[in-house]
Amino acid sequence: MHLSAENTHVKSLASIAVIATTLIAMPIQAQDAPAAPPPSATAGAVRQPPKLIVAISVDQFSADLFAEYRNRFTGGFARLLNGVVFPSGYQSHAATETCPGHSTILTGFRPEHTGIIANSWSDLKTARADKQVYCAEDESVPGSTSLNYTVSDKHLLVPTLGERMKAANPAARVVSVAGKDRAAVMMGGHKVDELWWWNGKAFVSYAGRAVPPVVDRTNATVATLLAQPQPPMEEPDFCAPHDRAIPLGGGKTVGSGRFERAAGEAAKFRASPAFDGVVLALAAGMIQDMKLGQGAATDLIAVGASATDYVGHSYGTEGSEMCIQLANLDRSLGSFFDVLDRTGVDYEVVLTADHGGHDLPERNRDHAAPMAQRTDPSFSLGAIGKAIAAKLNLTGPLLYGDAASGDVWIDPKLSKAQRAKVTSEALAAIRANPQVAAAFAAADIAATPDPSGPPETWSLIQRARASYYAPRSGDIVFALKPRVTPIPDPTKGYVATHGSFWDYDRRVPILFWRKGMTGFEQPLSVETVDIMPTLAAQIGVPIVDPKPDGRCLDLDAGHDSSCPGN
Repeated sequence: MHLSAENTHVKSLASIAVIATTLIAMPIQAQDAPAAPPPSATAGAVRQPPKLIVAISVDQFSADLFAEYRNRFTGGFARLLNGVVFPSGYQSHAATETCPGHSTILTGFRPEHTGIIANSWSDLKTARADKQVYCAEDESVPGSTSLNYTVSDKHLLVPTLGERMKAANPAARVVSVAGKDRAAVMMGGHKVDELWWWNGKAFVSYAGRAVPPVVDRTNATVATLLAQPQPPMEEPDFCAPHDRAIPLGGGKTVGSGRFERAAGEAAKFRASPAFDGVVLALAAGMIQDMKLGQGAATDLIAVGASATDYVGHSYGTEGSEMCIQLANLDRSLGSFFDVLDRTGVDYEVVLTADHGGHDLPERNRDHAAPMAQRTDPSFSLGAIGKAIAAKLNLTGPLLYGDAASGDVWIDPKLSKAQRAKVTSEALAAIRANPQVAAAFAAADIAATPDPSGPPETWSLIQRARASYYAPRSGDIVFALKPRVTPIPDPTKGYVATHGSFWDYDRRVPILFWRKGMTGFEQPLSVETVDIMPTLAAQIGVPIVDPKPDGRCLDLDAGHDSSCPGN
């Protein structure tokens, strides 16, 4: 029976936001295998298009984490494990950051074509004093900076699935909700009915948009949650082996946290299971209030669950914090799907991630990875640029960028001959660093053909090519060696990160589920750019120009192909 929008939203907040605050403190019993398939996961061929697409991105949910915890899931992830499972999906490019990764999921294009080559890049020709450009901003807004910006979709160069759906049938509705603005924008695209993200205090949208009642209700709930302290959360039994304090210096440790926080600590709220709970609650409320999936056309909602990324950065991926986070995300997803079930809507879920992640080197070294290390503080592009300037008798800072980004921009005011000399000197200096695996000039990357074949076999320059868009990418792109973390001092902020060329950052799960779908697992590698054409085929949306980089994945094992032309 269909529940009223108001009552169902209250129930969704009760089942999800409460899970995010009180129920997550309850012990979760260990389980050696996924739960039995729910009644809705019965076998049989699926023929009619689903009425609602639910596309979920779990920020920093690596294939490694998925493999580590898949036999512990009993909630939403357990349901998805009874669908079609691709454990080796790839964000195949080198720029394994949030904005590029989200730009691939619902466009079907790699960053070389989406134009989203990083979370931010240097535009040395921009008129404003701040030469950094954030991926989801409009830098032409007067007075803006890359840290104080107006959110915009202007840098995304290609259409999303939602835009293609609207082009095929204007009655289709598209909603995007996320814990980060860049996740909401890159999955929603240029034409959305509703687009909301967390700005650190509340869920907001573009200026001038009317605020739906569901957003007001969710913001009120979040304000109540933030005003209350969070006591230490209970630890599931299976998290005990992860519970070990790792000293980082200066009295700072990670690895045995329970997400306790004082009232009003928004940053700690964001890096906790409660954050995903309220994002999912808002998504559930949007589905109910807008009656998504109950119209004449298939609708789409994109959901960006961001807490796993904040937990990974703040505490690493192998401590009690990540274990507790994933156990409770599993429960919140289960509650979210339960709310959707009660609508009676025929919905299809795809869940993946924008990138993977890497644990902190201090713990990695204890796990038989002696090569794990942090970048040497002396590795400075500014210092390299000064040395080159002195050698070539040039002035000013010549190089822009940092060791974390892998992109290096050269002063555009130099002559062609000067640029060639600076490029040669910079390449030599960067390659000489013992923590660098490879460095490439932009001209060499641009001359490399678009990669094809299994993404795990791509060379480093092919991975760089998949991220390279000439108007924005660096004049030099380099890769740090495996397990080198570009955070020299973990006592001053984040302790772990991602963004490398390596498979621990590139490999993510891709999971599809729909009532009646025959489940199976495909261990061979696929790409996140395959998601859009696969969903388009499921709902009968034609793929017209621009044609994506991805291909349709056949989800109908044992039946006629779900991919046209196969």
